[in-house]
Amino acid sequence: MAFWNNWGRSAWRQFDSGDASGVVELTRRHASISLTKQGAATGNLRINLSWQMRTSDFNSRSRRGSLRHPLQMFKPEPVQAQGPALVNVDLDLAVMYELKSGAKGVVQPLGEFFGNLNEAPYIKLSGDDRFGSGSGETVYVNMDHKDDIKRLLVFVYIYDGTPAFDRTHGLVTLYPSNGPRVEIALDERAPQARSCAVVLIENVKGEMVVRREVKYVYGFQAELDRLYGWGLQWGRGYKSKV
Repeated sequence: MAFWNNWGRSAWRQFDSGDASGVVELTRRHASISLTKQGAATGNLRINLSWQMRTSDFNSRSRRGSLRHPLQMFKPEPVQAQGPALVNVDLDLAVMYELKSGAKGVVQPLGEFFGNLNEAPYIKLSGDDRFGSGSGETVYVNMDHKDDIKRLLVFVYIYDGTPAFDRTHGLVTLYPSNGPRVEIALDERAPQARSCAVVLIENVKGEMVVRREVKYVYGFQAELDRLYGWGLQWGRGYKSKV
């Protein structure tokens, strides 16, 4: 027990020291960090969503069966038809923003609202990953304009496919300009949820604070809007065919 306690304290000391090689996972217990205190409230904050289709359900069933019946491992595996364990899903990374000027909006793939890094809203989405590639989707936030930003809600939604946040290995990672990267895993069980508020970045009296949210909802952007009181008008949107 002492070893793990010391390891945890050591890990957080590494985070406090701003070691760029470190990793911090935001959890319910350790839910917030200050970019300002890390010296990371300048330059570009990179926010990445990575995900992939999970097929381990089949493998886990095979292993459990082999333990109960050891001779089963010598039999050829039956051909599996595509079923619930093979997830076909399109996750999108997006940001609702509210500026000090009162301007509000969203940066997201749907509707091709890709934003602008050097002009308001000082947020830029790199593109739309529809297949869970290694690079995923990335949003850049120009922290040199932090004084213009009131709050940012980073969220993920399932545009198309099965609602299956717990089966897609979703991971949102923040790469500040200084200090360790910050990870938020999207692996909690929310079988029917189609959207998830991941982190809220707020300008609190000049200090840029990142707080873990990980709140799942069964609707889309409008439901997240109501939950956080953004006050935007939403309509149905579609993506072009690929």
